[in-house]
Amino acid sequence: MPETRTNVGGLRAIELNYRPLRDIASGRTVCYLARTHLNTPGLGILMPESFRPVAEQNNKSSDLFHLELLQLAEALRNLKESGRFFNWICIDMPLSILRDSTASALADKICEQSKITPNIICFKIPEQTLYQSDSVAADNTARLRRRGYHIILENFGEISCPYIRLSELSVDYVMLSPSITYSVGKKERTDQAVNSIITFINDLGMEPIADGVQNSTQAEAFYEFGCNYCAGPLSGDYVQLSELLE
Repeated sequence: MPETRTNVGGLRAIELNYRPLRDIASGRTVCYLARTHLNTPGLGILMPESFRPVAEQNNKSSDLFHLELLQLAEALRNLKESGRFFNWICIDMPLSILRDSTASALADKICEQSKITPNIICFKIPEQTLYQSDSVAADNTARLRRRGYHIILENFGEISCPYIRLSELSVDYVMLSPSITYSVGKKERTDQAVNSIITFINDLGMEPIADGVQNSTQAEAFYEFGCNYCAGPLSGDYVQLSELLE
């Protein structure tokens, strides 16, 4: 399958950067988390928080997601050829795509074309999934899991987060909000609250992930609370694929 080359001014229209998600006990990289950069002719490089809302409004999310999946498949081949050991690789799935019944079919098609199995791909879905008044997003999440894909719910635990709605969602992993990580070690009662959140996630049969972890003290605290995975400055920041392969 040829490499994905949709260029803007000599650069790829989109460029996926990657950061590691690590096992706290061993330090081993279990996953690479992808973040999409959009290269534009006039505005330069845009981050997801800038271009995703516009893509949603202009009904371009599906086209963008297609390109992201193709580039992810290419990165998978390069990572495997380099001898990197990891369990899966993760890409964002916007809410509009998650609510589209064709999302799993598109992912299946690209996996088939690229000769990769679904269980090596993880989709990171937004916290807003918990706020949906209907069951469309939840049903499609369960459908993706049945097809073999992994699912991470991101940014869980903000002040207004509807915790009880997590029990209605079928996901493998729950990535905690960096604000929770920041609060660890500040006060005993705060640590007890974080411990309770992690216990709640584990009791639902999901695995928590601490995001924004900056030092070993935070990582050790999360591990003692029952959280086995972390991402953030301690694990490594986002880099381009070429730098990752080096």
